[in-house]
Amino acid sequence: MVLVRSDNTTITQTEKDLFEFALNFAYLECEFFLNGALGYGLDVVAPKLVEGGPPPIGAKRANLGPLVKDLINKDDVNFGCRAKKRIVKGFPRPLLNISSELFAQLMDNAFERPLVPPFDPYVNEINFLLASYVIPYIGVTGLTNANILLETPTAKALLAGILGMESGQDGVIRTLLYEHRARLVDPYKESVEEFTNRISELRNKLGREGLKDEGLVVPKELGAEGKVSGNILSGNNDSLQYGRTAPELLRIVYLTGNESRPGGFFPKGADGVLAKSFLASYIYFNNYN
Repeated sequence: MVLVRSDNTTITQTEKDLFEFALNFAYLECEFFLNGALGYGLDVVAPKLVEGGPPPIGAKRANLGPLVKDLINKDDVNFGCRAKKRIVKGFPRPLLNISSELFAQLMDNAFERPLVPPFDPYVNEINFLLASYVIPYIGVTGLTNANILLETPTAKALLAGILGMESGQDGVIRTLLYEHRARLVDPYKESVEEFTNRISELRNKLGREGLKDEGLVVPKELGAEGKVSGNILSGNNDSLQYGRTAPELLRIVYLTGNESRPGGFFPKGADGVLAKSFLASYIYFNNYN
């Protein structure tokens, strides 16, 4: 076990790389939720955390009512950025794309047809909650898988704290959507339930490792212990959280199904040792072919 010191804390090099990798998702969640609720992000709330990184593409305030705005604002994850950066130095905020156009592309891919008009996550509460459904669960599955790779008490304590908050955040979003599961999303005539199912199916398809994602309502045989179809808390047949590896996560957030081909939420790729290790082959191919 190779140990490194970071901010007066001793962790393994593997743990350092994992928490730096997770920082990408903390930046993404924080900027999306802060901008959606308040109309501004880390550059205003915690400018030191971004370390001069480029501003997100397409960030803007969503049309939210008081309750959802308050819940989303409380759900912002700058605590995740801060907590990780107390353990590892990290890196400047990478270039993020949280534009209406990006979410429209994602929803078109999920339904395998163009939605008319293009989906806009910022136009109303339901659309914003559906867009919110896309993001936190990705991080939850990544943290779940990372748990088996941790060795030191410091790293295990940090992961447990962050995973608890991330899971709670995902649960709040799923609960808000579950209340409206039968509602038709205007003007598409598709229900909230169907949107979540399609998004989950897309993440499974991009991840390329089978069923690790479920919508708000599932066939009873896929529900908790094979007994219920309501699916506010998504889990496997033993009601345990699914896990995803680093390559799976990158395939999903890049929206390319390829961990070496950046795009989607990270137009220039995610940062850190792990993410860059997958980008190396993509950079080589584009420079020498």
